[in-house]
Amino acid sequence: MATMPQLAVTPLDVTGALCQALFASALQPSHAPTVEVVAEAVNRTVGQFGIGGCIGQMAQEFGDHPDAAAQRMRWARQLIARQPAAGQPWSAASCQ
Repeated sequence: MATMPQLAVTPLDVTGALCQALFASALQPSHAPTVEVVAEAVNRTVGQFGIGGCIGQMAQEFGDHPDAAAQRMRWARQLIARQPAAGQPWSAASCQ
């Protein structure tokens, strides 16, 4: 009897979701975005694509342009890490 392969599901943390949404957004490092601009870009992108769509776009970019995608993800992670921990203008609910 053939067995079904087991899928490993990793829970997505809010910081990871924010980084993936920022990665998939149209926001560019040259925009020198403020906290408010980052929040707007994240919320708009999650609203447009959903977090699964953001992950899909990120995966495609890593497949098509791995060097550029790695650089963009570093930028997104650095930018999200600098956002205020308390009173963020986005909510965890926007990443679900």
